[in-house]
Amino acid sequence: MTRRPLITLALAGTATIASASLAIAPRVSLASTVNHSATTSPIKHVVVLFQENVSFDHYFGTYPNATNADGQPFTAKAGTPAVNGLTPELLTANPNGVNPQRLGSANILTCDQNHNYTPEQQALDGGLMDKFPLYTQVESCSTPDTAPAGLVMDYYDGNTVTALWNYAQHFAMSDNNFDTTFGPSTPGVLNLVSGQTHGATPAVLAGVTDNGTIYGDADPTYDQCSAGSTVAMSGTNIGNELNARQITWGWFQGGFAPTGQSNGKVVCGASHTNVGGAAVTDYSAHHDPFQYYASTANPAHLAPVNEAEIGNNGQANHQYDLSSFYQSLTDGNLPAVSFVKAARYQDGHAGYSDPIDEQTYLVNTINAIEQSRFWKSTAIIIAYDDSDGWYDHVMPPIVNPSTSAEDALSGTGQCGNGTPAGGFDDRCGYGQRLPLLVISPYARQNSVDNAIIDTTSILSFIEDNWSLPRIGGGSFDALAGSIDGMFNFSHPVASRLILNPATGEPAS
Repeated sequence: MTRRPLITLALAGTATIASASLAIAPRVSLASTVNHSATTSPIKHVVVLFQENVSFDHYFGTYPNATNADGQPFTAKAGTPAVNGLTPELLTANPNGVNPQRLGSANILTCDQNHNYTPEQQALDGGLMDKFPLYTQVESCSTPDTAPAGLVMDYYDGNTVTALWNYAQHFAMSDNNFDTTFGPSTPGVLNLVSGQTHGATPAVLAGVTDNGTIYGDADPTYDQCSAGSTVAMSGTNIGNELNARQITWGWFQGGFAPTGQSNGKVVCGASHTNVGGAAVTDYSAHHDPFQYYASTANPAHLAPVNEAEIGNNGQANHQYDLSSFYQSLTDGNLPAVSFVKAARYQDGHAGYSDPIDEQTYLVNTINAIEQSRFWKSTAIIIAYDDSDGWYDHVMPPIVNPSTSAEDALSGTGQCGNGTPAGGFDDRCGYGQRLPLLVISPYARQNSVDNAIIDTTSILSFIEDNWSLPRIGGGSFDALAGSIDGMFNFSHPVASRLILNPATGEPAS
């Protein structure tokens, strides 16, 4: 069978997204010009659970059909829509030369794959999607790994990622959501809050920044718990926009609270043991995007003076420990916009986390939100920062090209065609396809949405819901497709889905 490259040119990709956005029905408008908390939809609270390093095929490639060979048995509801997943041909005659294999309960601890900016492009091989074992595969590492050869190709099903499959059964999921750009966590988190990875200082740092754009991982300059090389960002993020409109918000992260001091700086030393018995430090500085910006950073990890400060201006500057999220949820002080980041052992990142620890965190957090007073007006969005390099068979539309030395999608120094937004290189995207789910009384039930979206679609949803401006300056939020198709704002269904965190199955 002859395979042809599937690269979408920049202008064509942009037109596709614009068309998808225009096709969405208008929202139910509740806006007021004088009420800073007024929204353009019934959603008054957005909670983004931002997880780590999963491609769509890695978690949902065979959805809604599970093997039921081990773990929790899973039977899909009648009428469950299909996804653009792994076909029989891709499972038995994959062009990568090795076929995807199912990972079960014996394979929950795996190696972290190569998910850097250049190798991710090389794996896609100009749209042929056939070079993952060559460029992003990592099979040998210190983490226990009992997976077969060709690990980067492999996937879980509803017997292991049971909770996520159950959430998809009861709420809405996208099978056409992409990483905003290629590359690892730092670009991923920055795109979530600003749609912009240009404006980095230093402008050139080997393996991290070039042309003033950050394309690799480095810790934030404005964080005393950072280690090694650091980067600062200029420009505007969603926190600045929310502050300007006096809308409450916060970033809540596991391990943010200091455990002590050393050499005049705070230490973030809290840790937990993952399911494999390894001790994992909770806090990762490069997972907190607001610490890269002087305007939204809390360098010394100061706690809020009191609970009333949570979500508002104060010494914590909207940066909090994860415990503050649960406190505000319980005590009725939940901010309008909450970005919630798990402690590392529960964030799903291969190499130190796993699907079982991740499930425990997701279910406990979502159960708490559903059982709170805020459920009736909340949208929970589960999203991921990057693909970890895991195989996904769908070629992303290239809506923003780049011609830097780090690009390699369609030839040396080339990723797509055309002029990059803002004139900034090293932001080629979209990158790999990633899972995205919406859990809300207003989410469509047992629904799979096919509109082209990306990580900045979350950003643009927040901007639109609170009538905020676009970031500007070449931010991807100007290109973002809409997630409105995953909602039914006219007919909410307030039923909750309370799951068992150990099994991912509905609680009795």
